[in-house]
Amino acid sequence: MALKKTISGFRGTIGNQPGENLTPIDIVQFTSAYCSWLIETGRAKKIIIGRDARISGDMVNKLVTATAMGMGIDIVDLGLSTTPTVEMAVPMAEAGGGIILTASHNPKEWNALKLLNEKGEFISAKDAQRVLDLVDAGSYSFAEVNHLGSYTTDDTYLEKHIEAILEIPLVDKAVIEAANFKVLVDAVNSSGGIAVPAMLRALGVTDIIELNCEPTGQFAHNPEPLPANLSQASSTIKKENADLGIVVDPDVDRLAFINEDGTMFGEEYTLVAVADYILQNHPGNTVSNLSSTIALRQVTEKYNGEYHSAAVGEVNVVEKMKAVNAVIGGEGNGGVIYPALHYGRDALVGIALFLTHLAKANMPISHLRGQYPKLHISKNKINLEKGMDVNVFIEGVSEKYKVREQNHEDGLKIYFDDSDWVHLRESNTEPIIRIYSESTTEVAANNLADKIKADIREIMQEKGMV
Repeated sequence: MALKKTISGFRGTIGNQPGENLTPIDIVQFTSAYCSWLIETGRAKKIIIGRDARISGDMVNKLVTATAMGMGIDIVDLGLSTTPTVEMAVPMAEAGGGIILTASHNPKEWNALKLLNEKGEFISAKDAQRVLDLVDAGSYSFAEVNHLGSYTTDDTYLEKHIEAILEIPLVDKAVIEAANFKVLVDAVNSSGGIAVPAMLRALGVTDIIELNCEPTGQFAHNPEPLPANLSQASSTIKKENADLGIVVDPDVDRLAFINEDGTMFGEEYTLVAVADYILQNHPGNTVSNLSSTIALRQVTEKYNGEYHSAAVGEVNVVEKMKAVNAVIGGEGNGGVIYPALHYGRDALVGIALFLTHLAKANMPISHLRGQYPKLHISKNKINLEKGMDVNVFIEGVSEKYKVREQNHEDGLKIYFDDSDWVHLRESNTEPIIRIYSESTTEVAANNLADKIKADIREIMQEKGMV
């Protein structure tokens, strides 16, 4: 079974059986439920649609747009786009909501519907639950022939998105242009191949090496921007003597950098570096999720701000950012949320702010990385078989380490000391348990994760699950 219905949207692998995978029947059902919710709330005037370049995107787009039109809703289709661009387009177009067709970092077999409200933000947990209830009820009312929705296309919103970024006071095009960066871009053959070079050119970067930038949807490597998937980009940077590499996921809401020597800047440190730059100029509070590095807390406290954690999931981080009036936030997966622009993970604004920071620092990117805490995160996962209850594992591990400080807000986070922690939780996007651990060395972080994985295997054996 590879279908996930959660507050983060509807995600699954294409094909096979309805209700178990993301089939045309499921896509129509999910779209109908979302549109029914829009009609209930009185916001069903028009919605924005955009998609990444994965090969199922055109098929999913046709099903979604036809269904929404059948519900009497007008469609503005951005075509190949990015998640943050669609988010920006919703309020710009005064739309009632939006649907982004992307499975983000998942492989090409996957696709998803990500649902937005009238602010261009992911719908709240309460609203998402209402949509899920409508899916379960399966009762929809479609428009009569004289009241069908209209369909138009508009490919101008990427340019509008970039223009809005250039107007941010902390984005300095002149200093970036003067730095004369040579930049490699790896866009994993998706929408970033269009958006990232366009952003760089707008910032005055002229020497761009485009790697996997043709938006065919045939991903050149696993699309998650992790070190294990970036060997081609790493070797090309060294070969071409580039100053840095920029890597994005298929829908351009996650951002990772590669140093000039081919080593990884670390996706966890994308947010840390951008936050450092923001806080230098506008001290304030920050937020990241429970699976993110504690380095953000250390940087925040350096500028006398307060750091706050949130449950994993962009909507949870955004809610916490609003509650504490954070000036910057995001997630350790390379997701930067800059509220002065909009409340959404946005690789394009992350690029503009980071390059300004790097240009003003006037040092190689590897030296900039060396200014931040030397911590290491190990990211692991355990596949879940159908019927496995994650709570059994969480409760078992919690009991074993009951003498340690624990946080149960989102799965289980165990604090071993000031720098060592482990976070295990069920993924919102895949049938897996994610196990993240952090320590002062890579070996120590891996050992923490291995310890927890061994504990889970022991629980599986005790419960007869293997």
